[in-house]
Amino acid sequence: MPTASKPATASARPAHGLASPDKFFASIRPLFGTMTKAQVEGIEAKLAAFAAQASPLAYVAYGLATSFHETAQRMQPIPEIGSGRGKPYGKPGKHGGQVPYGRGDVQLTWDYNYEIADDQLGLNGALLADFDRALDTDISARIMVRGMTEGWFAGDKVGRHKFARYLPAKGPANAPKFNSARRIINGIDRAEKVAGYAMSFQAALVAGGWA
Repeated sequence: MPTASKPATASARPAHGLASPDKFFASIRPLFGTMTKAQVEGIEAKLAAFAAQASPLAYVAYGLATSFHETAQRMQPIPEIGSGRGKPYGKPGKHGGQVPYGRGDVQLTWDYNYEIADDQLGLNGALLADFDRALDTDISARIMVRGMTEGWFAGDKVGRHKFARYLPAKGPANAPKFNSARRIINGIDRAEKVAGYAMSFQAALVAGGWA
């Protein structure tokens, strides 16, 4: 588990969407052990991105759980191990020869997905000029939230696997629904484990008064 010299706490700016940020962080801390400042900042960035879309409780819980799993609990964007070596997308592409390997909380791959993200987030070519912008905490959070909401990540058809297909638009989700939601990202790989994380995050969001 991540450790730090002293426990980190939520920053002075309120975590968007939470009536009681301190209660949220107190509730979720046992999942992490001692939390680092970077973990807290990563969570806050994702809460802000979800709040900007007025996302319902279950969506937020599953998004946070997905980041927790995909980033090995860092809650910060990471580059793909191996930089796509040996993968079909692990070759220089059409945007200045950059390799469109995975970057982010939920890793963005392929040129066309970087193009979608740049367009939908209104980045005006900044992401296409530098794919590593997907490793920026706030940009990665926005990519994750929009991508899971609109179904960018499953790879078969954009829009098919998204929050609305698996999770309720109001109120909490149960474990089976969270289990099914793994298809938004990666089939059913580690689905039960991620669902368990989502239940913990959901309870913490309720404690914090997510609205």
